[in-house]
Amino acid sequence: MSVPENVSGFEPIALDFILAALRRRMWTIAFCTLAGATVGVAYVALTSPLYTSSTDIMIDKGTSGVIGSVSMATDVFQDDADMMTQVQILSSQQLATSVAQDARLTDDPAFMNSDPSVFSRIQSGVTGILQTVLPFVSFGTDDEELSPEAKLAYATAVLRNNLTVERVDKTYVLRLSYTDSDRTLASKIAQAYGAAYLNDQLEAKYEATRRAAGWLEERLAELRQQSFNADLAVQNYRRDNRLLSTNNQLLSEQQLGGLNTQLIEARASTAEAKARLDQIRSIIASGQPDAVVGDALQNATIVNLRQRYLDAMRRRDLIVQSLGENHLQAQRLAEEMKGYQAQILGELRRIAESYESTYNVALRREESLDASLQGAVGVNATANTSSVQLRELEREADAFRNLYNVFLQRYQETLQEKSFPITEARIITPARMPSRPSFPKVPIVLALATILGAASGIGLAAIREHRDRFFRTGSQVRLELGVEFLGATSALQSPDPVEDVMSQGGEFRAGLWRIGSLNDHSARAPLTPFAETLRNAKFAADTVMGTRQTKVIGVVSCLPREGKTTISANFATLLASRGSRVLLIDADLRNPGLSRTLNIKPNVGLVEAVQGTARLEDCLVWDRSGELAVLPVALGRSVLHSSDVLLSSGMSRIFEQFHGGFDYIIIDLPPLGPIVDARAMVQKVDGLVMVVEWGATSRKLVRTILSDNPGLHDKVLGVIFNKADEKKMQLYRTSDSSDYYINSYKDYYHQ
Repeated sequence: MSVPENVSGFEPIALDFILAALRRRMWTIAFCTLAGATVGVAYVALTSPLYTSSTDIMIDKGTSGVIGSVSMATDVFQDDADMMTQVQILSSQQLATSVAQDARLTDDPAFMNSDPSVFSRIQSGVTGILQTVLPFVSFGTDDEELSPEAKLAYATAVLRNNLTVERVDKTYVLRLSYTDSDRTLASKIAQAYGAAYLNDQLEAKYEATRRAAGWLEERLAELRQQSFNADLAVQNYRRDNRLLSTNNQLLSEQQLGGLNTQLIEARASTAEAKARLDQIRSIIASGQPDAVVGDALQNATIVNLRQRYLDAMRRRDLIVQSLGENHLQAQRLAEEMKGYQAQILGELRRIAESYESTYNVALRREESLDASLQGAVGVNATANTSSVQLRELEREADAFRNLYNVFLQRYQETLQEKSFPITEARIITPARMPSRPSFPKVPIVLALATILGAASGIGLAAIREHRDRFFRTGSQVRLELGVEFLGATSALQSPDPVEDVMSQGGEFRAGLWRIGSLNDHSARAPLTPFAETLRNAKFAADTVMGTRQTKVIGVVSCLPREGKTTISANFATLLASRGSRVLLIDADLRNPGLSRTLNIKPNVGLVEAVQGTARLEDCLVWDRSGELAVLPVALGRSVLHSSDVLLSSGMSRIFEQFHGGFDYIIIDLPPLGPIVDARAMVQKVDGLVMVVEWGATSRKLVRTILSDNPGLHDKVLGVIFNKADEKKMQLYRTSDSSDYYINSYKDYYHQ
């Protein structure tokens, strides 16, 4: 077995762990929360209240639709940039100056002497203190008189500093808010700002309209003359170049278009006549009397001949089927059919002559139209060359005419605006006197201060939890050390000396231990958690060591004053009280605390027994029951090489001599951290019980010592927490651990 590697030292974060941490650090959190709330209360109490008055200004998009017949409104705001421009106008220095002048704020002492800024309050307070301490020194506050320009600049700066303008969501409404320590003054200034903004919009529009009307009037005179000159140039050019037209089209162009249309129709007729002529000629050439053309269907002669031809063919087919082709009647009918066929072809030739005549007429008409078209093309080409310049003159004339009409319309609209000035802005919510302060917001400030205090407390508690490097729970022992947790023992109270020397019958008793010692607490109070923890250690030893005749158990700690000596003595006492023969050895040669607690001062002990200067039996101190013997260290003598003594053959001889004579040998070993004596004894013991002071011994120290000594780690039976605070320890236990339910058995324990 070895110490677990890659151990972070922290249990997985779980709800039970968080709740337990909050219970442990609740006083830290409560103190920080109370401190935050106190700071919030102090801030609210020491802060001067401020009042905010607001007015809503809407940029009305429907204005131009309502009064469009009277005046032309300015452009309607359509995007965020336009609305943000109005925000900047309301926040501008020019408008603030106008408000200061209209409301005569420079003559108002309440306004000129109030500056809600923190810096000004601090400055005023420091100046007042200095004037009180040094009344003969002038600090330039009351004696200096500001000029009117300086007063106006100061008033403007204060107005802009206390003004807030914002757009209400995505609407066309701007909310103007002014904050001041005087609620009446705040309402007055907010109203003045709304009126000043509307006046500024009207004046700006009137001035822009006036300038536009003057410029348009001059521009209209120029456009009127330019339009007249352009129209006159068009007419003169038409006259000089004989470019006559109807319906905005030249006559040559109209004639050319008509000839072109007629030529297309003539070519179509010629092609149709040629197709009919070619078709009937191919029929005549093939000699097929049954071929069909349009005029043949309407010719009664051809229809009659074809009927006769078909009738003769039918009769011939009947005779051939019954009498054969060589029959005289069949041959006569064949001759008759040839006659009909010749007559049909003759009629078709007469129709073909008619088609040829029609084709020749169409061809002559096409040639005539083509010649006329060629002549018209030449005339139109000359006219088109001249019309290029004409069209340029017409476009220029149209441009001047349209521009003149636009400017004339705009000029009339501008005159209407000048006579009826309007603005899209209007006040929809007038400023009112505020009923309660807007700053500080007491509930929010107190809640925020309390929350910040609680958050600081939780953060501080988390830091303290993170930096907690001591053993607190048995799961930490199992997780970080890889050994069993045997239990926890609380700090013991020294017994009453009078009761300690009296037996239960009221008689004087002389014990093994000195009066007031805690070494036999497990025997005097066997039904306590302290004794139960030691019984758990016995069970662990019996389980690991099995049926060994003598079990050698060392009790060790990492640091001095962790209580290993008290645990060793009580462990031995508990074992002896259960009828086992126990030898308790004080192996802490440099600090023999166990030997000091004996009722008698030993003159010889372990060192003398090892060196052979005294008999081993003379070195033992026995309890009255005869079940417990202590091998102490002679007091008053210093041992320079204690590790050599523990590793000597004499020490091994002692174990061999007592083997079989005792059921248990309990060894109170020196601390592992400062000295190496305990490590020297590792090979001589069957198991180790490690004592760790709860909440005082570093986990990293214990983990390092065990990881650096694998043989030592393998001998550890378990860890006992000593000097544990049961109330605090309960806060470190989670509901999923067995330690959490140990209090369920407190009714079975008796102190």
